[in-house]
Amino acid sequence: MDFNDTPEEAKFRAEVREWLSKNATLKSEAKNTNVDRTQDQVVKRNKEWQAKKADAGYAALTWPKEWGGAGASPIHSVIYGQEESKYDVPGSIFAIGLGMCIPTVMAWGSDEHKKRFVKPAIRGEEIWCQLFSEPAGGSDVAGLRTRAEKDGDEWVINGQKVWTSGAQFCDYGILLTRTDPNVPKHKGLTMFWIDMKDPAVEVRPIRQMSGESGFNEVFFTDLRVKDDQRLGKEGDGWKVALTTLMNERLAVGGSQGNADVDDLIRLARDVDIADGPAINNGAVRERIADWYVQAQGLKFTRFRTLTALSKGETPGPESSISKIVAAKKMQDLGSFGMDLQDQGGIIRDRNVSPLDGAYTEQWFGAAGYRIAGGTDEILRNIVAERVLGLPQDVRVDKDKAFNELPKGK
Repeated sequence: MDFNDTPEEAKFRAEVREWLSKNATLKSEAKNTNVDRTQDQVVKRNKEWQAKKADAGYAALTWPKEWGGAGASPIHSVIYGQEESKYDVPGSIFAIGLGMCIPTVMAWGSDEHKKRFVKPAIRGEEIWCQLFSEPAGGSDVAGLRTRAEKDGDEWVINGQKVWTSGAQFCDYGILLTRTDPNVPKHKGLTMFWIDMKDPAVEVRPIRQMSGESGFNEVFFTDLRVKDDQRLGKEGDGWKVALTTLMNERLAVGGSQGNADVDDLIRLARDVDIADGPAINNGAVRERIADWYVQAQGLKFTRFRTLTALSKGETPGPESSISKIVAAKKMQDLGSFGMDLQDQGGIIRDRNVSPLDGAYTEQWFGAAGYRIAGGTDEILRNIVAERVLGLPQDVRVDKDKAFNELPKGK
């Protein structure tokens, strides 16, 4: 493939660079980029940056102009992302809403839904979350047990979701429920959008080993939603969910964590171990070389995705490969970076720890990244079945009604 920008793309990249240079600070020039902030401060900073991007037309480049987007090609969004990554800007709390929830609303919602929700989301005025995972379901999204029962022109919802990112500060969410337990599990689902501020919705943050609470349990007790809050037809929830999950793969698959191979090389040059500078140690160099090879493989795999996007095509299931490799690499590299820092690697305070605690934060965050957006096991199945053409796993529950399955299955 040709790695160079077309004249049109080069012009757009220059425009983006100029705008960013006037509105943000380069990471190399920023100070205390990892300083701790309260949740309210994080939300405020994100909303301010999102509104600024929206005013400039960069907040939803690929979305239709009629809904507040720019109507640009996917490659324009990639170019903007490449340039923005060089600057000290907030890690977006809108990634789930804009990357997964609102695209689902645009695909399956009514015109009234789109008019009401799309533009406020683009401007960062409202935040969305995705309510799929459940305690009894594990990686099996279709195994959910949250029930929605029809009552006139409303639905009454009871149940629980778990590992919901950002639910504690979200305004709305998309909720996958079971509306018919008498059919196979994939066929009895229905999707709704809900108001996260409704008194019948209880959010309980989960305390993580890092001390943070990015994930949540969410409980629904007789939550009433109107039938016009339904996304898609009754019983079509799995089809609607696939739209969300496809967008999720693209939204999270490229994340690489805070520190990568180049950062590790610099660290190894600055750190002394028993036999001298770490960079001169054969075992250290071997580990770095392995991650370098992985990084190059990931880069060229992403180029395949960029090629598809530049041609107006939809990337295929091979995009799952990137997350399988990147998640483990992120975790292993973070652990190794902590080891190289010796006692400094265990310091949790980002204001005093070496390198602002980049490797410690990366190691803490990697465990969740190996679950979010599809577990390692689910993604390996996707690659095996849809990329390599291997036989599917045996699914004994495929044609059985959900209420005939053993509890937890």
